[in-house]
Amino acid sequence: MSRQRNSKHDIERYARLFAQRAHVVKSSAMRDMMSITDRPEVISLAGGLPDTKSFPPELLESVMSQMARTSSAELLQYGPTEGLAAMKECIVDVMSAEGIDADPDDVVVTTGGQQVIDLVTRTLVDPGDTIIAEAPTYPGAVPSFSSFQADVVQIGLDDDGMKIDVLEETLARLDREGVTPKFIYTIPNFQNPGGVTMSLERRRRLVKIARERELLVLEDNPYGMLRYGGEPLPTLRSLDGGEFVMYLGTFSKILSPGIRVGWLEAPAPVLAKVNIAKQAADLCPSSLSQYLVMTYFAQADWRDYVKTACAIYEKRRDAMLGALERHFPPEATWTRPEGGLFIWATLPDVINTTDLLAKALSANVAFVPGEGAFLDGRGRSSMRLNFSGVDETMIVEGVRRIGEVIGGQLDLWRKMTGEHRAVRPPVKAEDASASVTSLAGRKLRRAGNE
Repeated sequence: MSRQRNSKHDIERYARLFAQRAHVVKSSAMRDMMSITDRPEVISLAGGLPDTKSFPPELLESVMSQMARTSSAELLQYGPTEGLAAMKECIVDVMSAEGIDADPDDVVVTTGGQQVIDLVTRTLVDPGDTIIAEAPTYPGAVPSFSSFQADVVQIGLDDDGMKIDVLEETLARLDREGVTPKFIYTIPNFQNPGGVTMSLERRRRLVKIARERELLVLEDNPYGMLRYGGEPLPTLRSLDGGEFVMYLGTFSKILSPGIRVGWLEAPAPVLAKVNIAKQAADLCPSSLSQYLVMTYFAQADWRDYVKTACAIYEKRRDAMLGALERHFPPEATWTRPEGGLFIWATLPDVINTTDLLAKALSANVAFVPGEGAFLDGRGRSSMRLNFSGVDETMIVEGVRRIGEVIGGQLDLWRKMTGEHRAVRPPVKAEDASASVTSLAGRKLRRAGNE
């Protein structure tokens, strides 16, 4: 006979056993939704899911068959903590395509890019230490930062990425307080969730700041190869030369998230400590997954698959932008990314998107509420929308459903308040960190209409 789980008594009995960090850790807004959005009737615009259906099944079959024929014993065995040498050569090839001259000895292979964030934070941060991140930031980084009890200071975004002038002001303030940040975390290309790209001028300024202050930067670049417009910009790592920039890469977006292979390229002293932390975490990355990547690289040109994916995602981005114009209220704003997988939308501040999600799920559509991209409760009127995971027809229908729910909420607000004027997103300076600014969003929308 099964007994009832999660009773009040159970919670109280086990709570005293938890470490202090278990009480403060925040759950990932994306992972919380995976079981819900896995339902076939739900149109998910939530998770950052690449279109794995576009990967040729006959190529996967060929790769797996070759692995079984030629390397079955090796791929079932333990491997080095830092990853297989041939795997690191594949990584160096990808980094070269991004303009980075990397040394395989400066690379550690990880279980996806997420593990890099965890290992870097584990290695560098004691409870109460300061991390600087963008506002909004990658929702998956939030639980890592909070689990190690970091004090996260978030710097707002605009059309050109992280506001470096605000960063400089913040660093000066922290200096006066006697605080030295352990690292700056940034996604400069097609930022998740903001969709914006850091300008070249700001990249140079950020690298200059890092050098002058001897401050580490963690450059998270999963989307750099997924560009659909504009000109590629140099990575922070290529501008820095590897002195203070730690580079996070992953095969999740350019090959498959299911293989769970990522990497960190960093200065040797940092990498050595990260490698020790990785030994404690998982002994070594999956040999099976590494052999899959290595064999695939030997059989095919990975760039061809990236080109195929980019063509698909560009059409889906355009479909979402068109649907937002048709189905979201005129007061809403959103970004127009030149690549990546996400659009960041901001609604009138009378709408809380966490509450809105519950109603959207009743309409069988999902998104990520903006609050999950902050560590201080901001972002309540914003949302992250993913356009890579479903086809154009589903994107348009999903946006239509969300727009219908938003319209219902605005109608209810007007009835309750007696207000019949148009409502606007917040534009106050102090709200600029909570999302891509509303003025910037309107500028981007006008550009799309011209």
